[in-house]
Amino acid sequence: MALPLLPGNSFNRNVGKEKFHKSQHWGFCNNVMMLVSDEKPGIGGEPLLGQKIKPKCSIYPKGDGSDVPSWVAFDKQVLSFDAYLEEEVFDKSQTNYRIRYYKIYFYPEDDTIQVNEPEVKNSGLLQGTSIRRHRITLPPPDEDQFYTVYHFNVGTEVVFYGRTFKIYDCDAFTRNFLRKIGVKVNPPVQCPEDPYMKIRREVVEHVEPLRPYESLDTLKQFLQYHGKILCFFCLWDDSVSMFGDRRELILHYFLCDDTIEIKELLPHNSGRDALKMFLRRSKLPKNCPPRVYQPGQITDRAVLNSYGDFMKNQADSYLFDRYKLGKVDQEFYKDSDLSLGVTINVWGRKVLLYDCDEFTKSYYKSKYGIENFTSVSCKPPSPPPKIERKFPPYNGFGSEEDSLRNCINLKPTPHQRNFKKFMEKDSYGSKSNILRFFAKLVTDKCVDLDRMFVISYYLSDDTISVFEPIERNSGIAGGMFLKRSRVKKPGQEVFKSELSEYIKAEELYIGVTVNVNGYLFRLLNADEYTLNYMEQNTDKYPFSNLKLALQKLKQEEGKSRELKQVFKAADPKHTKMVDYNTFRDILMSLTVGNLAEQEFVTIARHYRAPEGTCSDMDFLIALAHDKFKKNMFENFDTFIYSCVYEDREKKNVLPTKDIKRLCKSSRLPLSDDLLESLLSRFEDSEKQIDYKSFFSALNWRKNPVPELQPASYLKERCEDVWLGMPSPIPAKYIDYWTFLKDVFGLEEE
Repeated sequence: MALPLLPGNSFNRNVGKEKFHKSQHWGFCNNVMMLVSDEKPGIGGEPLLGQKIKPKCSIYPKGDGSDVPSWVAFDKQVLSFDAYLEEEVFDKSQTNYRIRYYKIYFYPEDDTIQVNEPEVKNSGLLQGTSIRRHRITLPPPDEDQFYTVYHFNVGTEVVFYGRTFKIYDCDAFTRNFLRKIGVKVNPPVQCPEDPYMKIRREVVEHVEPLRPYESLDTLKQFLQYHGKILCFFCLWDDSVSMFGDRRELILHYFLCDDTIEIKELLPHNSGRDALKMFLRRSKLPKNCPPRVYQPGQITDRAVLNSYGDFMKNQADSYLFDRYKLGKVDQEFYKDSDLSLGVTINVWGRKVLLYDCDEFTKSYYKSKYGIENFTSVSCKPPSPPPKIERKFPPYNGFGSEEDSLRNCINLKPTPHQRNFKKFMEKDSYGSKSNILRFFAKLVTDKCVDLDRMFVISYYLSDDTISVFEPIERNSGIAGGMFLKRSRVKKPGQEVFKSELSEYIKAEELYIGVTVNVNGYLFRLLNADEYTLNYMEQNTDKYPFSNLKLALQKLKQEEGKSRELKQVFKAADPKHTKMVDYNTFRDILMSLTVGNLAEQEFVTIARHYRAPEGTCSDMDFLIALAHDKFKKNMFENFDTFIYSCVYEDREKKNVLPTKDIKRLCKSSRLPLSDDLLESLLSRFEDSEKQIDYKSFFSALNWRKNPVPELQPASYLKERCEDVWLGMPSPIPAKYIDYWTFLKDVFGLEEE
């Protein structure tokens, strides 16, 4: 028997159901069938098993009242939230960011939102409605949903279209509304202050306009004393302060308006800038404040309010303070306060009036009856005894110059080297400005007796470096013995107040023993540049002065005949030349140690005999070939073609200057000295060169020559390497006969 169709007796859920439509879950996008939405309900709008559908609008708890729609229940009700936004600014000259304040209005009837920005005076921003009223989607990844009332609370952040708004407060209605729907409202949060508006407020607070000023009638005084000026001669003694001195001034007092101006009398070459006015024309207060008042800060009356039409009637548009509560009473200098011997206060400077002109004397005599106008003596006091400045001794940290700079000024400055000397004596072109000496170590150790060194003295900064050439199988590493630095003279105290003395260039010459940081070096020889430099600067190097060296030999004039016979005996072939060692032994035995080694080298260089040119020619060509090989230069045929073109007369010779010009213009990779030496070897008596033979000799492909033999020892590549060891003798043969004629005036027999 079937149960009656009564409530509770039937399990068919479709009883009384009228909606059986099916939601569309699939659709087409670009002609492709795809899942459109999986959040739609099942048949008849009923949710599927386990499905939870998110509400599109806010769902409010149902009360006991009538169930009316939200657009009727919440009509004209708005939730108001106070929020701020931190915005970065592009022009960061004043602030790095701005704080902008907003009002967020939420309409519960349809979940729409409106954002307004209240207008702030002088904010410099466009303000008003920032976001118009509409529903706003949540930020990704929930962009398919909209903001509801449950997303808003005090102390939270909401993101509208990428802009983060921080809610810090709400009104009373909003707070009560949220509490009724079960939301726990957070307490208000402190809102930060806009840094730009803070700066603007500080500027406005410092500007206090107190206008208009009260006008005073001074026309009678102006008409009576116009053009009449009192002149006083003043003195401001500022010698007590640091870098201060006594300043001569002239004070002008204008009787027409009781103003004062002061000019300064500057002596010649005072070192001060010539200014028109020491004090510009104005009233001078007796009790000067610590600083000058700003314009408009000192007024006779204060403006309380403005009223009426300002454009029509200016005079009646202000309400003044009749009691003058804000007035600052100031007492200014008058003509009665000025007299000889009086010291006035000129904005903190004590100025003494010691004399005046004739008009000033007659004015005070007629008005005040003053008869005594004796000038006040203002001679400067005798200077105190100068205290000798003493510096503490050197403490061993850093260089002596840098330590001394710490004691001279309160703010230490680095030691300034002689930049002019550095620029003049720095290496430039063929001028190295480096004096190189070949030295030997003076020691008692047998192992170090044969050690040889190259001592380089840099004229640009007076530094010295010592380099030891590397020799194979010597048992000594060689290389840099002393880095480039200044070397102190021996025997000086280390910790003292005075600067130490260093070895100078004048103290280095051949034959001297130099103490370099405890090592004794005896200078045996020097390179060609050093010898030439010393002979050109005989004022600094007296041992390189040929006249002084010959003057010492002339003192032995009694031995001239004997000396002549000794030289003839040493020259059996009558060539009038002897070798260097023989010449040295004869002169050293003659002077008995009175002639220095540097002086003897100077004499030998001056009277050396010319050597043969064959070996010299081969050496120069080999050196030129080496330069060409390093630069891969082979354009010698081009030089010959150019010379043939310029040789219009077909003589196969061209002037030396034309050949030199052609080599320079074609950038022949040879130095000036080497090119000059080669041209002089091929030059004839008429200053012409056979260009074919010249360039054929330079052609290292067609006419090779034996390569240069390297030195017997190895050398490191560094700035202190002496390329080419000096010859142990400055010349092979000496022309002794010319020497005897110049010194003793002997004639040939």
